[in-house]
This record gives sequence, structure tokens and C-alpha cells, in this order.
Amino acid sequence: MGFLFGVVIGIALGIALIVAFAKWQSIRAKRRSELAEVVAAFAGMTVQDSRKIFTPEAYPPWVVYSEWQKLNWLNLQLDKLWPYINEAASELIRTSVEPILEQYTPSILDSLKFSKLTLGTVAPQFTGVRILDGKPDEIIMELEMQWDGDPNVVLDIKTLVGVALPIQVKNIGFTGIFRLIFKPLVDEFPCFAAVSYSLRQKKQLDFTLKVIGRELSAVPGISDALDVSVEKVSLRLSYLLTND
Repeated sequence: MGFLFGVVIGIALGIALIVAFAKWQSIRAKRRSELAEVVAAFAGMTVQDSRKIFTPEAYPPWVVYSEWQKLNWLNLQLDKLWPYINEAASELIRTSVEPILEQYTPSILDSLKFSKLTLGTVAPQFTGVRILDGKPDEIIMELEMQWDGDPNVVLDIKTLVGVALPIQVKNIGFTGIFRLIFKPLVDEFPCFAAVSYSLRQKKQLDFTLKVIGRELSAVPGISDALDVSVEKVSLRLSYLLTND
């Protein structure tokens, strides 16, 4: 009797396991099918579909303008190269910007120059690229760049009364469109004789200033003077880049 009872229980458990496994396989197959449908839907997503998903403020240029293309591959390579670009670009920026800083030093200051300048660890991101129609012997490319970096920029300022203050530039955010023109095209590698560049549109430039060890507002007149000075330097650099 016990033997028969064991056989019946074993058969019942076996059937239950088979049914449960079959149901699990069915659920798994359904989920895989649903995932495949979602992936297929995203793969076939058009620009119009993207506009329905994103808010207008969040549109990348490749969604707003059909001629803009994404640059994921370039951003991946830029992340790898950024430590080396940081070293080279930091010194180039220092030598290029310091003469402009001297030119626009506020009257209440005796000197204004960099004591530290590195671009940090966060690389800019290129959010779109497009090729424009140009002359037969040139290629015109526009790149939109967005940078919310963590640079280490410290300005050493000295007032007319001899007081020295280290000013840190923080929370730099920049978005703009750069234009590259490769011309003239030639029949020798790299197939163009020169490259010119310019800033075609400055969409955003934000930053904050802070006196190291104290609040900038605690120093009368310095905050407003520096804000005006930095804004003038920014406009001057924008002009130089735009009219390169």
C-alpha cells in the first residue's frame, strides 16, 4: 500500500513539475517575444517618433534637423583621448587667454592671471554633426558640442592696494556649434591643404566664481568687476572664434 502511495505521489509531482516547466517556458518565450518587439520598434523609430518621445527642450540636433547625425563613436574615442587633450589644451588656453585677461583687467585690480588651469576629467560631448553644401574645392562641417566639465581653474588677482585673492572658476557649462572648413582639397594626403574653424553659435555659457577660503560677496566690488571682466573675455573669444 505504501509503495502504491509513493508511486502515485511521485507521478503527481512529476506531472506538476512538467506543467510548471512548460508554463515557465511559455512565460519566458512571451517575454522574449515582447522584448524583441520593443527592440524592433526602437530600431525602426523615425525622427517623427523621437519628437513624440522627447520634450522640445531635450531634442538633440539629429532629432530637430534631419541632416544632423549622431556621434557616439567620436564621443567614445574622445573619452579615451581626453587626458592627453587636457594636458595639451590647458597650456594652449593659458597662453591664448592670459593676454586677453590682461587687456580686460578691471580698473580696481592690478593684475589678473591664471595660477592653475586644467580642464578636468569630463570630456565634452559632440551631440550632432552635419555636412553643409560648399564650393567644389571645400568641405564644410558643423559640430554641436556640449560640455558640463569639472575644470580646475584658479585666477590669481591682485588689487591696487596689494591684496592677493585666489578666485576659482567652477561649474562651467558650455553649448555651442563649431564650423570646420577643409580647403582647398588637393590630391595629396590628407587631401586638404588647410583647416579653418569658427564658433558659429554660442547657445549657453555658465560659470560661478568663488574666492578660495571665503565668499566672493564678502569682497566689495570684486564680484561685479570679475563678472563683467569674464563676460568681456568670453565675448572677445567668441568674436575671435566667429571671425576666424
